[in-house]
Amino acid sequence: MTKRVLIIDDEPLARMVVREYLQSFPQIEVLGECGDGFEGIKAVNQHKPDLLFLDVQMPKINGFEMLELLDQRPAVIFATAFDEYAIKAFEAHAVDYLLKPFSKERFEAAVHKFLAAAPAQAIKPTEDLLESGNVSPAQHERIVVKTGTKVKIIPVQDVLYLEADDDYVSIHTAEGSYLKNKTMGFFEQTLDPRYFVRVHRSYIVSIQEITRIDPYEKDAHLAILRSGAKIPVSKSGYVKLKQVLGI
Repeated sequence: MTKRVLIIDDEPLARMVVREYLQSFPQIEVLGECGDGFEGIKAVNQHKPDLLFLDVQMPKINGFEMLELLDQRPAVIFATAFDEYAIKAFEAHAVDYLLKPFSKERFEAAVHKFLAAAPAQAIKPTEDLLESGNVSPAQHERIVVKTGTKVKIIPVQDVLYLEADDDYVSIHTAEGSYLKNKTMGFFEQTLDPRYFVRVHRSYIVSIQEITRIDPYEKDAHLAILRSGAKIPVSKSGYVKLKQVLGI
């Protein structure tokens, strides 16, 4: 059965090497190549490949951020130059990755691993990897969201608070609110705890936005933000807030 593949890498030479090595696999059809993550999103949504060869370090948005924005994720073999964050993340999960420059033998081993895996087995490690919250320094500094067909990059300093919204997290900024298909746990791991505190099961708030904290029902409180938003603060959230604020 033919497997359909996309190659996404900002280096033309790297794409050429992957395409050349794939000639040893007649059961694999190369659908095309992309030079950045924006092109990659369009191509994946259009072609729905079985497998991506994906560079991690790309301009505009990196490989991890690109994957987060996909409607459906295929299996992925990552290709990257040495990246301390990426290597740690890969080693914590059973995702195959190629460390540039890689040999033909190492490449073929990765492809055989993909071909031998059931489709669900090939995709799940990538889902686990993206939820690990420790894959890229960029994700500590910005949040990439999709609004319709456009991609928006939100610097974390623009975030007022985050709110759980079914299977999504709603990211509230002065410009508006944006949905991200992530968990609150992911953002609790990713955002700097000196500036963001999970004050409630459903809320993470930017410390700098809080103007006051009012008592509210039994052991609960309300954090009043500069925007006027009122954020519920649980008993344990209040303890965390006091620690961070030094009160």
